[in-house]
This record gives sequence, C-alpha cells and structure tokens, in this order.
Amino acid sequence: MASTSAPRSDSGASRIKSAASTLCYDNQSLLADIRKAMTSMKEIGVSLERQHKTQMVNELEAEFTELLKTYEECANLSTAIDSVGNNYRPSNQLTDFKSLLDKEMAKAKRRSSSVPQVNQQLRQFREAIWNVHNSGQPMPGEEQEDIVMTSTQSILLNITCPLSGKPVTELSEPVRSMDCKHIYEKKVIMEYVRSKHGQPKCPMAACPKIIIAERVLCDPLLLIEIEESRAMNKQTGRPNIIEDFTEDSEKEDSD
Repeated sequence: MASTSAPRSDSGASRIKSAASTLCYDNQSLLADIRKAMTSMKEIGVSLERQHKTQMVNELEAEFTELLKTYEECANLSTAIDSVGNNYRPSNQLTDFKSLLDKEMAKAKRRSSSVPQVNQQLRQFREAIWNVHNSGQPMPGEEQEDIVMTSTQSILLNITCPLSGKPVTELSEPVRSMDCKHIYEKKVIMEYVRSKHGQPKCPMAACPKIIIAERVLCDPLLLIEIEESRAMNKQTGRPNIIEDFTEDSEKEDSD
C-alpha cells in the first residue's frame, strides 16, 4: 500500500496544481481586459474634462472606482487560486477547498491593500483629469513632492532585467515569475535556470524566491503593464524610478 499511495498523492497534487495554473492564466486575460477598459475610461475622462463636462467626469470616476474594485477582487482571486494549487497536499481526509480558498483570499486582500501598484490606479485617473487644466500643480490636499513621487513611480515591480540589465520596456521576450513577480528576458532567465542545476534563487537582489522554469511566463497582464509603463515614460519624459517591494513581500510570506 505504501508504495502506491505516494504516486497517487503526487498525481493528485500535480492535477490540482495544473488546474490552478490554467485558471490563473485565464484570469490574467480577464485582468488584462479590465486594465484596457480602465485605460480607455481615463482617456474618455480627459476628453470630457477638456470639454468642461464636470458632471460626466464625476460619474465616470465613480464607474472607474467600481471597476477598480472588481479588478482587485479578480487579482486577489488569482493569487489565492495559485497559492492553493502550489500548497495543496492530498491526505486521507476530504479537502475543504472552499475553506482553503477563503483563507488565501483573506491573505491576498491584506497584501493588496498595501500594494502601491494596485492603489495608484485611481490616483493616476484623477491626476490625468487634473492635469488637463492644472498641469504641474498639486492636486487639492497634496504637496509638490507628491507630484514628483507619482510621476516617477513605476507600475512594474522591477524596471530592468536583473540579468541582462536591459529596461523591461525594451525586452524582446519579457516573462514574469508567478512566485515573486519579477520580470526578466526569457532567453536569459532560462539560461540562468539551466546553469544552476538545482533550485536557483531569483537573481533580483534580496529576493528569496526560487525560480521554477514552468512558472516563468509571459502572462497577458504583463504586456499591458509594460505598455502602460512605456506611456508613463513618454508623459514624464524621464525613466521610471522603482521602489523595491521585495522586503515587504518577504514579511508577508513569513506571516
């Protein structure tokens, strides 16, 4: 019995992990579509503001806020599903997947509430509207330093590939680790993984995550975020400055 239970257990875990990966990838396509919609709404808002249609802008902002809530919920769901898939281990007891998913969703929500890449979406929408008639001036309740911080803040976790040194916006085949979310040039990171002959750590400084080849991919959302980053670079006329959130991620993982 012992000799056959292990393979069955491994097979069950593998199937759950594969199913979770498929669901996450499909959900990334939905997230990419929502991001496209938010970009379109921002462009429409700017157009309406130029026409001084304040009431319509306010209504659009309310709809944008609701869409952003949906986006965050979908993003948290992807994170939760991926975590359940990676951590699932079959046992003799029936698995309560709903309980596992609810637990991981709660963790994802706690993390997302403090992630600048998510929270800045509404801030950028309001800033785009404000800049139509008040470019270079702080929005009400803000200081000049807030403008500088926002205009140089990147939506990407890292702005250069840690191995090639090339800007992420110039990578020919950008890929992202599903575990630590760092971005690399595909060919370079795969060569790095093969050269380590084991469990290579992410080459990003201070990142403790292990790079698993099959979990490094170009998800649909990554291409949207890179395009948004290019647009931000053009607007500010300077390269993005990125904050390192790796340390915060380590603290969350230890909770």
